[in-house]
Amino acid sequence: MSIKSRSRRPYLIRAIYQWTLDNGYTPYLLVAADQPGVSVPNAFVKDGKIALDIGGMAVRELNIDADPIFFSARFGGRPHDIVVPSGAVLAIYARENGEGIVFGEPEAADSEGDAPEAPPEPPKPSGRPKLRVVK
Repeated sequence: MSIKSRSRRPYLIRAIYQWTLDNGYTPYLLVAADQPGVSVPNAFVKDGKIALDIGGMAVRELNIDADPIFFSARFGGRPHDIVVPSGAVLAIYARENGEGIVFGEPEAADSEGDAPEAPPEPPKPSGRPKLRVVK
């Protein structure tokens, strides 16, 4: 019997968010806008993705401690309520230097109730890990 553990993604998002603030940087989320549960202004989505400034000057009522992440922001002068499940976050990074974490692919949302067994672990990659800088 395998025990399904919680996703690490929300914890890593909160950690990098705090790191950016501690260093005086501006935190940005890169979000897969086409994922279930994502609510962003479609006019600002490019290639299925949107970069969101989540710094204190750009948002109101940010709640990054919950999943989904939610806040209010202005786009084109109009207020929008933004909802982003942590699984839809592709990266969190500092605008000033591009440092942060790239998750790469969206993560499927956990469903309540009868959860299927965890799939077998993928093969371990060989060689050094690679990190892309998202700007």
